[in-house]
Amino acid sequence: MKKKIIHMVSALVLTLTVISMSVVFTLAFRPLYYYDIQALDIPEKTGYSEEMIRENYDVLIDYNLSFGQETLEFPDLPMSEAGRIHFEEVKDIFNLFKYMALGGVIVSALFIAVLNCRRECLYLKLTSILAIALPAVVGLFVAVNWDWAFVTFHHIAFDNDYWIFDPVTDPVINILPDTFFLHCALLILGGVVLGSAVCALVYHSKKKAGYT
Repeated sequence: MKKKIIHMVSALVLTLTVISMSVVFTLAFRPLYYYDIQALDIPEKTGYSEEMIRENYDVLIDYNLSFGQETLEFPDLPMSEAGRIHFEEVKDIFNLFKYMALGGVIVSALFIAVLNCRRECLYLKLTSILAIALPAVVGLFVAVNWDWAFVTFHHIAFDNDYWIFDPVTDPVINILPDTFFLHCALLILGGVVLGSAVCALVYHSKKKAGYT
């Protein structure tokens, strides 16, 4: 029983680490947005130049990647107080994922080292199952109704309606179309699926090597 609990805890920690790392990677992966600038016709729809769109987006990403308490200021776009509060709340969420990713890597490494010395690998199988179950459930909701999933997420994550931007007072929303966030969600899910696949492959490899 104790052995199973250790493997279950290890699998849970590793799964949360995979999810957190996928979120942080997606946040930092600017080429996705750069591609969407043209794919979603953002310059044509907003009247902004691609250079201006990239510059303001980069400021937003730099802000969310930083652990500091600096104030967000767009070089070209005005921002309301409600908008500023929302971006601060978003940054708090990303900070949580960044801390989970960093802490998860350390804790997971310790679990892996101990269990590897004991030649045990059940936690990898459990992780591959957990990590594939989440994308399956979330992906189902996204596939059925992305708009509903998007709105529901915001209702769960935030206790106010500041995320409902007015394009007049917060024109940054014009360069952040919903479809881009859908692409981000798919990239996150893809990263988690990849983590699940890696764990499954390593598990089968270790089983062949005599691990239990």
